[in-house]
Amino acid sequence: MTIRDPIAADEAGWRRLWAGYLAFYGEDLPEAVTAATWRRILDPTSTIFARLAERDGRLVGMTVNVLHEGTWSAAPICYLEDLFVAPEARGAGIGRALISDLIAVGKARGWSRLYWHTKSGNSEARRLYDRFVAADDFCRYRLVL
Repeated sequence: MTIRDPIAADEAGWRRLWAGYLAFYGEDLPEAVTAATWRRILDPTSTIFARLAERDGRLVGMTVNVLHEGTWSAAPICYLEDLFVAPEARGAGIGRALISDLIAVGKARGWSRLYWHTKSGNSEARRLYDRFVAADDFCRYRLVL
């Protein structure tokens, strides 16, 4: 398995993973949002970037991330917004490898921290995440505008 940056030719494979991710969360985003997300992923000036896991020539996992500034650190912060592994590829350590990859990239690029969240009932994901760090006690509030 290889973890790498996406290229334009990865769009169909990324869209397959993205569709699986959205289905998992029961989301139905407009095509314009998906297209904009892919454009931003490929734009080197965007703060949104992705990492793709490829095995045997097929994309089997992805992260979509946002690099941003913060008020408690002079160094950049990375928000792992989306992580998905194709159902047929689960159980092979791909999710763990994708997070480990982001940790290595962050250390190499001088990020101050990496963070993410998931639904409290997503026990399978939480088992993986708890191997890296314990969940904190913050509550998330989300106001749609």
